[in-house]
Amino acid sequence: MAWTSTDPEDSRTIFACAIAHRQEKVAKFLCGNMVDQFYGTDPDGNNNLHLAAKLGPHFELDRVSGAALQLQSELRWFKSVEAIVPGFYNEQKNKDGETPYQVFVKEHKNLLKEAVEWMKRTAESSTVVAALIITIMFAAAFTVPGGNDQNTGFPIFLNKTALAQSFTVTPFKVFIASDAISLFTASGSVLMFLGILTSSYAYEDFLISLPTKLIFGLISLFISIATLTVAFCATLYVMLRDQRKEFIPITVLAGIPIMCFVLLQFPLLVEITALTLRPYIFDRKTATTQLVELLGDNIPILSFVVDVVIVMKDRLISYLKKQKRKVMDNLREFFNF
Repeated sequence: MAWTSTDPEDSRTIFACAIAHRQEKVAKFLCGNMVDQFYGTDPDGNNNLHLAAKLGPHFELDRVSGAALQLQSELRWFKSVEAIVPGFYNEQKNKDGETPYQVFVKEHKNLLKEAVEWMKRTAESSTVVAALIITIMFAAAFTVPGGNDQNTGFPIFLNKTALAQSFTVTPFKVFIASDAISLFTASGSVLMFLGILTSSYAYEDFLISLPTKLIFGLISLFISIATLTVAFCATLYVMLRDQRKEFIPITVLAGIPIMCFVLLQFPLLVEITALTLRPYIFDRKTATTQLVELLGDNIPILSFVVDVVIVMKDRLISYLKKQKRKVMDNLREFFNF
C-alpha cells in the first residue's frame, strides 16, 4: 500500500500520534515512506521525542507483565525514537522548559519505584532458593551415597569392585557431576541476583544491565534445580538399584519441581529475553548483531574475547593461505621436474 497524501502536515500529525500512542507498525511505515515527518512541534512545544518520553497508554503497558519490563519497554521506545529524530531534539525544550529526558523522568517516576520493588522482590526470593540449593549440594558432596571406605576414605561406589558394575558406577558419577553443576550454577545465580540487589537502579540500568542479570540468574537457577533433581534420582538408583518398583514412582515425582518452575518462571524468562534481545524498533540490525554489540558494550571481558577470536581467525586464515601457496609451489616443482 503506497502513501498517497501530499500534505506534509498530515504525515507529521499521524507520525506524532503513532509515537505518542506507541503504534509501532504505523510509525515504522511512515518512517520508511516519508522524509519530513520528524520535524515540527505540537501547541505545547513538544517535539516527537517529547511525545515518546511521555508515559504510554495503559492498554499498551498492560501487554507487558511486571513493572520492570514495562519500564524497559518504555525505555526501548524512547531510545528507538531518539535514534531517528534530529540530534538537536535531545536538548530542545517545550513550553514548560523541559527537555525530552526530563519529561521521561517526570512521567515515569512512579513506574520506576514499582520497577525497583518488583526487581528487588524477584531477586530476593530467587536468592533464597539458590542459597538453599548451595547449602544442600555442598553438604551432599561430603555425604555421598553408600558412604566412604574406612580404609581408604574414598566413596565405596567409586571403586571398581564386584558391586560396582557399569550400571552402578555410571549413576554415581552422574550424582557427582550433577552435584557439582548444581552447586556452581546456584553460586553463579546468587552472584547475579546480588548484582541486581546492589545496583543503582538508574533508568538506564533497566534497559540492558538489570534484565541481562535477571536472565542469566534465572537460567542458572533453572539449571541448578534441574541438576539437583538429577543428582537425587542418581542417588536413588545407586541405593535402590534392585528395587525398581520403588525407584520409578519416586523419580517421576522428582520431576514435579522442575515442571512447577518451568510453568511459573519460564514464561517470564521468555518474555524478558525477547524484550532484551529484540532490535530497536527502527533499527535494521538483526537481533543477533545487536546482542553481540550489547554484550560487548556491557561485558568488557566478552568484548576482549571477541577481539581475540577475530585476531586468531585472521591469523589462521593467513597461515592456511601460506600453507596453500607452499603446497602449490611444491606441486609445480614436482611436475616440472
